[in-house]
Amino acid sequence: MVEFMKKNGMKPQTRHKITFREIIPNHRLAYLQLADFIPEVAPYDVDTVVEMQETSEGVRMTLTFDAMHDEIWTERATQGWNMELDKLGEELSK
Repeated sequence: MVEFMKKNGMKPQTRHKITFREIIPNHRLAYLQLADFIPEVAPYDVDTVVEMQETSEGVRMTLTFDAMHDEIWTERATQGWNMELDKLGEELSK
């Protein structure tokens, strides 16, 4: 990941600015995240919502987020979230 960021003119470390819009414990988390790390793209907010619903099999978590400024960055964000959610699933199954 660090090599990818360096190769694409990005800093290998970034700070994140998140503004929480809604917090309903154990049910919903909605926030805006400032995307200010993309070279030659003006900063913009990405709206993200995490919803949790109890089911007979456990808890179903759904994460949705705004499309990024283009399809490539939207796909990168999707891959990143899928990776993180897979890690979470692995930890929860231990």
